[in-house]
Amino acid sequence: MAARITNAFTCDVEDYFQVSALAPHFPREQWDSVPCRVERNVDRILALLDGHGARGTFFTLGWLAERYPGLVRRIAAAGHEVASHGYAHQRASDLTPQAFTADIRLAKVILEDITGSVVTGYRAPSFSIGEANLWAHDCIAEAGYRYSSSVYPVRHDHYGIPDAPRFPWRLPNGLVEVPITTVHMLGRNWPAGGGGFFRLLPYALSRWQIARVNAADRRPAIFYFHPWEIDPEQPRVTAATAKTRFRHYINLQHTEARLDRLLSDFSWGRADEVFRDAA
Repeated sequence: MAARITNAFTCDVEDYFQVSALAPHFPREQWDSVPCRVERNVDRILALLDGHGARGTFFTLGWLAERYPGLVRRIAAAGHEVASHGYAHQRASDLTPQAFTADIRLAKVILEDITGSVVTGYRAPSFSIGEANLWAHDCIAEAGYRYSSSVYPVRHDHYGIPDAPRFPWRLPNGLVEVPITTVHMLGRNWPAGGGGFFRLLPYALSRWQIARVNAADRRPAIFYFHPWEIDPEQPRVTAATAKTRFRHYINLQHTEARLDRLLSDFSWGRADEVFRDAA
């Protein structure tokens, strides 16, 4: 019998008002005046992981880390990986190379100062490394990160490189890119790594997809979600478009229970350990 594969459980630590799709309604200069709910939500996630004896990676915004250093320390103290989600949740595709580098360097310094440990992983907000800004990989390597998880090899209206490798690859600069998990069927890649699709579609589909990657590809999957996705009581932005409201609020009340099932159905670990020798 083949050994059970350990998959990577990852959480993008950002609050509801920092989501890219809601950016028009929450200007960055007003973030400090918006009620923050991230601590209570991350603490619930930590308790959930602890209950299953699982470990994960928390791609954390530098902006939040500055304001909630105790939360970052709790994540690290529980044995999870603290990784970088940049400082101000700005899409890499919206920045110049200079501004992008400044953002990811600042986040790394803040997180390392809080945890006392080297931060090796980075994930771009909204998977915003695409074919038009592949230069970002050089910036990430030059900033001292060892791996990135910033590419989603799917077709999507906001992100994606459909023809990118489905599994980790090493770039010429030494950086390892760990793409979000997909299932290849009918001539294309289908999202299988969490996020809004995990909330929208039946849990059985996500379970089947991850099991398929483990069994057919013999590869670990990488799953992602956000703390606000377990928070159905978060403030509602009624001024957002119907499409944005649907994507953001669909099935929030079911996410925590689905995560509990996911943690039971598969083995989970930190991205830096799961993919240590992946490429």
